[in-house]
Parts: sequence; structure tokens; C-alpha cells
Amino acid sequence: MSTSETSRYVRLRVELVLEVEDAERLGAAALDRVDADESLPDAERAQARSAVRADAAEALAYLVEPFDLVKDVPGIELAQASWTSELIDYDPDAVEWDLDDLDEDDESGESDEVDESDESVQVTAVRANGGVGVGRA
Repeated sequence: MSTSETSRYVRLRVELVLEVEDAERLGAAALDRVDADESLPDAERAQARSAVRADAAEALAYLVEPFDLVKDVPGIELAQASWTSELIDYDPDAVEWDLDDLDEDDESGESDEVDESDESVQVTAVRANGGVGVGRA
């Protein structure tokens, strides 16, 4: 692609920290979404049902749809979206949670570092060309 073609694309980064107040309601809503997804083969549906029952981050990844954030924005078409959901230790007063500061080491704002001691589960979902895939990282 030429520079003029690529300059039409914009990366919008959104970071949210959510508190799960009712894991059972979250899981039930995710199960409903999984059951309603007609495109899921039976084997994947069974795996998805098991995952959302066991993990709030997995359940959230099935319920969040970035397309919904931009579907009514005039003059754009969603080319690709990806999002992650992970269980975290959260301290709103800690410096690392200052969302105004992007990672200085990476100009894109994305970090490639993985903390091997972190036992959280990270769930990644990707949407491109109308399809959505969700998997554990």
C-alpha cells in the first residue's frame, strides 16, 4: 500500500478496567451469547461454554464487541478490531494505572513484555471481515 492509502487508517486505543461485581450474571450473559451464536460449531460451543463458566475474563471477551463502539460513526468502516480481557491485580492509586501515560518504550503504546509470574488469564479476541474469534493467550 502507498502512503496515501495507509494514511486513511486510524488506530483507536481504548483501555478499560472493569470491576466484576456479579460473576454469575456475567457468566450467564456470556453463556446466552455463546448459545445464540449460530456460527459456532458444536465442539467450539462446548469449549466456549466451559471457558465462560470458569473465567470472568473469558466471559467478558464474549460479551464485548468493539464494533458496537463505532458502528454509528459516520464516514468510517471497521477494518479490523482486537481486544483483550484479563484478570488483573488493580490498584487505582498505583502509577502503572495512570492511563494518561502511554508506555514510553513503545511508540505504538503496545507492550510486548510478558510477566511470567503473572497468573492472570488473558483472553484475546479478533474481528476482521465480519468474523470474531476468541482464544486464550
